Amino acid sequence: MALLEVDDLTTYFHTRDGVVRAVDGVSFTVDRGETLGIVGESGSGKSVTCYSLLRLIPEPPGRIERGTAMFDGRDLLWLSRSELRKVRGKRISMIFQDPMTSLNPYLRISTQLIEALQTHEDISHRDALKRATAALEEVGIPEASKRVTRYPHEFSGGMRQRVMIAMALITEPDLLIADEPTTALDVTVQAQILEIIKQRQNDLGTAVILVTHDLGVVAGTCDKVLVMYGGREMESGTAEEVFYAPRHPYTRALQKTIPSLQAKGQELYTIPGLPPDVSKPIDRCAFYPRCPYPKTGKPAGERPQLEEITPGHCWAACGYCDSDAPIETVLARADEVVDDALPVEGETPA
Repeated sequence: MALLEVDDLTTYFHTRDGVVRAVDGVSFTVDRGETLGIVGESGSGKSVTCYSLLRLIPEPPGRIERGTAMFDGRDLLWLSRSELRKVRGKRISMIFQDPMTSLNPYLRISTQLIEALQTHEDISHRDALKRATAALEEVGIPEASKRVTRYPHEFSGGMRQRVMIAMALITEPDLLIADEPTTALDVTVQAQILEIIKQRQNDLGTAVILVTHDLGVVAGTCDKVLVMYGGREMESGTAEEVFYAPRHPYTRALQKTIPSLQAKGQELYTIPGLPPDVSKPIDRCAFYPRCPYPKTGKPAGERPQLEEITPGHCWAACGYCDSDAPIETVLARADEVVDDALPVEGETPA
C-alpha cells in the first residue's frame, strides 16, 4: 500500500471576486522511499496542493471541497486538529518556498530548530541543541555551533534556505514535502542539498514530494512526475515516461522551454499566451487557448478525462488538437497562438 494516496483533491478559495479553483481534482500516490516531482508554471496549483495535504491553507477563504489524502491508512483531510499536530513536523515535514517569511525573525535559529524535537520527542534541551547543530552542519552551514544561536537576519538568503531544510529533516519524517527547496541556492549547494535528501531516502526510506520549476532537477532526482496546469493534472507517470514519451501538448511545451535543449544562437522558446484565469469555470482543456498543436475541429465542450496510455502513465486526453502532429508544424504555428481567453460557449475550434 502507498504511503500517501491522494484522490480527487479539490481546493477552492471563495473570494469577493469569485471562486478561485486553485486545485481542481488532482490525484497521485507516493510510496515509501519514492520521489514525486510536481511541475508546472507559477499559479498551476502546485504549492496549494501541498498546503492542502497539511491543511495549511487559510480558512476562510480557502476550503477543501472534496477528496481524500490517505497517509499510512488515515485521511489527512479529516483528522482532528490534535491528531494533525502529531503528524505535522514529525511524520510529515515541509520545506517552505520563502525562508524569510517562514522563519520567525524574533527567535534564534536554535529555538526554531529544537521546537519540533521538544514537541514530538522526550528530549533534553542540551541533546536537542546538539542535534540542531548537527543538522546545520549536515546542510553545509559553516561554524554551525556558533551560528545556531544567531537570528535569521544574520544569515544570507541561501543560508536561511538551508536552515529551513535542516528544520524539515531534523525529526526524520516519513514524508518530506519540498516546495522549491533549492531556489535561493547556487548550483553547487543545490547538488549537495539534493544529495542529502537522497541519502535520507536511502537510509530511512523517506518519501519526497518535490515541487519545482527546474525540469532538470526533476529528471535527475524524481521517480514519478505530476504535470499540473490551471489547478489540474495534465499528465503523470514515471520520470522516464513523462520526459522521453510525453503525451500532453503542455508537457511537450514545458520541455521546449528548457534552455539547455535550445540550439546555440536560436531564440529561447516560450509558451505563447497567458495561464488561465482559474476564477472562471473551465469546462474544456485548460491549455486549449495556448496549445500550438493543430486543432481537430471537434466541438469544445466537457472537461477532458484522464486516459491511461500505459500502466501508471496518464494524460488528460482532450481530443481538441492533433497531438500527433509533426513538431515542425507545431513550432511553425506556435507564434500565432497568443489568445489567452477560452473560446466562448458554443464556439467550434478552428
